[in-house]
Amino acid sequence: MTLREAAALYLERHVDPKKKVRTAAEYRRLLEQDILPKLGGKRLVDIQRANVISLHLDISKEKPVTANRAMAVLSALWGWAAKLEMVSAAENPVRGLDKNREQGRERFLTDEEFERLGTAIHEAETIGLPMEIDAENPKSKHAPKPETRRAPLDPFAAAAIRLLILTGARLREVLHLRWSDVDLGRSLLFLPDSKTGKKAVPLSTHAIKVIKAVPRIADTEYVIAGGKAGRPRSDLKRPWAAIRKAAKLQDVRIHDWRHSFASIAVGENMGLPVVGKLLGHANQATTQRYAHLDSNPLKKAADVIGNRIESAMSGGKEDLKVD
Repeated sequence: MTLREAAALYLERHVDPKKKVRTAAEYRRLLEQDILPKLGGKRLVDIQRANVISLHLDISKEKPVTANRAMAVLSALWGWAAKLEMVSAAENPVRGLDKNREQGRERFLTDEEFERLGTAIHEAETIGLPMEIDAENPKSKHAPKPETRRAPLDPFAAAAIRLLILTGARLREVLHLRWSDVDLGRSLLFLPDSKTGKKAVPLSTHAIKVIKAVPRIADTEYVIAGGKAGRPRSDLKRPWAAIRKAAKLQDVRIHDWRHSFASIAVGENMGLPVVGKLLGHANQATTQRYAHLDSNPLKKAADVIGNRIESAMSGGKEDLKVD
């Protein structure tokens, strides 16, 4: 059996039924774009360590991180094939391979940056952010006058951005949030299928206010409604790009809000176990990376973080302390 044939079975019988949709898509992409073009025609039992090293070096020339991910997928495929006795687990050619060094990137927002972010979001929600006009476009002469060239942020995008900032949740956890997942009485979001499985996300008082203000759409079960009936919003690329520019935070990614949420929690001496539960980490080792920064019930912890973020975003103009 060739690697290409084994990969097809692996995707069909193991990856597609057992992995999340996005994970399965990434496995398939790595196999089809990076692994199979070079090794697909080889018999599985004929793949040697030298072949794997050569493949890793070849991919690494332009995509060092992708090279590491491709090796992880190839190793997982080999392990699956070994369970079916197609190959020997002891002869996994990926085992012991020297991977490329990966530089972790953790960007934390300062209070001053949170204030700029809060100002930009408020401006986007109210009068709108300035629209960019392409002067080279012939139609630009019909564009609104500069003082009226503003595009307001739709309430669902605004709510999604605020919830991401105030909860430390992952992007898809917020965009795919259903009203049935929301329990305001217990200040919790019950996520049935997050990245780390089923989990509960504690809500601060400020996060609850955001959810209560979201318009309810009759034909959708999703809190963050999208443009198509019955579907959630697919992404936040355009609204975040506009807000990021207005707030002068061009190097900040959406995932950096999660890092900032965690850094505030650690800075408030909440302890890594609490921080891990707030972020929904399945493994405490994942939370441990925040240990260099620098118990209480989770609801109180979420409130403290929410207070800090809201206070910074409002420029400290109002007392937002919650007992």
